[in-house]
Amino acid sequence: MLQLDANPQNTNQHHSALENLQTVKRDGRLVPFDDEKIYDALLKAEKKIRGTIDPVTHKRIQNIVQRVDQEIAERFEKNVKIYEIQNIVEHTLLEQGEYDLAEEYINYRTRRDFSRSKATDINFTIGQLLEKDQSVVNENANKDANVFNTQRDLTAGIVGKSIGLKMLPPHVANAHQKGDIHYHDLDYHPYTPMTNCCLINFKGMLQDGFKIGNAEVESPKSIQTAAAQVSQIIANVASSQYGGCSADRIDEVLAPYAELNYQKHYRDAKAWIENPDKWEEFAKNKTQKDIFDAMQSLEYEINTLFTSNGQTPFTTFGFGLGTSWFEREIQKAILQNRINGLGSEKRTAIFPKLVFTLKRGLNLAPTDPNYDVKQLALECATKRMYPDILSYDKIVQLTGSFKAPMGCRSFLQGWWNEKGEEVNSGRMNLGVVTLNLPRIAMESKGDVDKFWSILEDRLQIVKDALVYRVKRVKEAMPENAPILYMNGAFGERLGAKDNVDQLFKNRRATVSLGYIGLYEVATEFFGGEWENNPLAKEFTLTIMKSLKAHADAWGDEYGYHFSVYSTPSESLTDRFCRLDTQKFGLVKDITDKEYYTNSFHYDVRKNPTPFEKLEFEKDYAPYTSGGFIHYCEYPVLQQNPKALEAVWDFAYDRIGYLGTNTPIDKCYACGFEGDFTPTERGFECPNCGNHDPKSCDVVKRTCGYLGNPQQRPMVHGRHKEISARVKHMK
Repeated sequence: MLQLDANPQNTNQHHSALENLQTVKRDGRLVPFDDEKIYDALLKAEKKIRGTIDPVTHKRIQNIVQRVDQEIAERFEKNVKIYEIQNIVEHTLLEQGEYDLAEEYINYRTRRDFSRSKATDINFTIGQLLEKDQSVVNENANKDANVFNTQRDLTAGIVGKSIGLKMLPPHVANAHQKGDIHYHDLDYHPYTPMTNCCLINFKGMLQDGFKIGNAEVESPKSIQTAAAQVSQIIANVASSQYGGCSADRIDEVLAPYAELNYQKHYRDAKAWIENPDKWEEFAKNKTQKDIFDAMQSLEYEINTLFTSNGQTPFTTFGFGLGTSWFEREIQKAILQNRINGLGSEKRTAIFPKLVFTLKRGLNLAPTDPNYDVKQLALECATKRMYPDILSYDKIVQLTGSFKAPMGCRSFLQGWWNEKGEEVNSGRMNLGVVTLNLPRIAMESKGDVDKFWSILEDRLQIVKDALVYRVKRVKEAMPENAPILYMNGAFGERLGAKDNVDQLFKNRRATVSLGYIGLYEVATEFFGGEWENNPLAKEFTLTIMKSLKAHADAWGDEYGYHFSVYSTPSESLTDRFCRLDTQKFGLVKDITDKEYYTNSFHYDVRKNPTPFEKLEFEKDYAPYTSGGFIHYCEYPVLQQNPKALEAVWDFAYDRIGYLGTNTPIDKCYACGFEGDFTPTERGFECPNCGNHDPKSCDVVKRTCGYLGNPQQRPMVHGRHKEISARVKHMK
């Protein structure tokens, strides 16, 4: 409650009367009455009128708030509705002759009401699409808004969002619209009870056969057919969910089908080659080429696929643990094909995202049997940014067992079925709701107790949102998505009318509490140079511990795995910051950057060494095991893979998941290779100024995935973040 200079007796009486008063929000929630919100709103209106605020103005507004408090205390005993408070504020302003302030306050409230209405007004948003509003057409950096099927998906998404906002619990929809939280993928869910990302059960589908459309597909008899089936499975899964789809240990999954090729070639050798000593060599050479060609075809097929939502499927391949000759050859073929590039211009493939696993005793050290594959992975990363790496032992420590990420960074936790068998493939995520942490920090105005109080309130909203996500997904029927529920992608093969919840409950699936902006939170309390302040870091870790404790408690209450997830804030980094700039103005090192820092990451503008960055960030992942990734920034590395290897080795015992950001742009007009310069019209060659997508290849990491910002324009905030990163890499 504001401390006001008035008759102490009257002030105390009013404060006492207001202490137990509850405000009835538009969505029906009851929250404690807080006159500081009135004060902040009037101060903001005054600042818009005058430009600056002096001590006399502060005093004047305090007196207005006091008069509002007096009237509310006299008229209301238990509850007061939000519109009643606003009416009292407006009448008080008019009675005091504050006509300019009253006009701005009334206009602000009207604009807010219009904004709420627009969010569910399909015609308004369709108009934005037709006018090519950047916030609509470029929300996803890997969706080409110029093609018909993407435009159709964007139109359907507008309808889905509008209906979804009306389906959500009112307080959840309100919090999403205001920017307190972000209910992810509203264009798909809850309008449809779709799931998010998953680890596809490729092993079971290839082994036992499956059905797509009218075709009953039997188990493949060669690596080429297996690869073709993998691409078809990916296309169908991606059209039946809205998140990324991953293949865990793809080298081991495909190896049995490569062995079938070997057996065939060995039989041919016996039939046509007289010398038995040549049979194995012949079979291996032929099989090696089959593997390479199959992996090349698979990469091309994935990059030429378009799902029903108008984009290439967000696909991730995890590999690197296989030890047999077949598994090793598949690993090498995946990497060599990526190094070679796509087409005659050898462009960098965007998908699948490659995630290579390092494991001590297998491929980490020069004496390990698969160390040569690690060297190829290093070459690939210096030239194509992928593969990212997983540290086997650390992933087990953080998540309870080893598995590749779902999509770009979402991790399942270790899970065993009733038979005691570990199950990873065939499991999924049910969606994400992300918390705007920087807003809570700025609302608290340096008051730590208030920060924790607001955080607790917002977490209750997030909990309600996540519980609703689970409830809605459980309403799906297997026949809604046969490839997922009936044909093996989710492991079990259900009947058309079976209950899908058996694949979600008992922590088999995850649902995720996301967050962004730890850097900005600490900046509000400790200043923008806080990274070396132990108290500041401990404060951020305490926040992470609190998020995890809440998620764990929700899991115990409901029986689903609520995970803490470091949100990939490709467009959200812009949305939250843009909304908070409107609310708080330009705040140094917070909103003035025009983007928020992703999850727990070190401020990119500080230009830390990779070793400093990883040492700083390693303490956060244990509290965010539902989804995380670390990145390091490098100059051109193609002539210095040993430098990258030093970072990989340093990371192994510290973090679980590491991505490489290094310049790999190429200009086909002048031959320049390196880092293109970010400009307002996109990225351009620093040597000749070329910015034509047809004659240059610009590849940047847009979240956990790579993207072509030259061909798929990014939202403004994301462009700013990448620009800052590029600047400090030089």
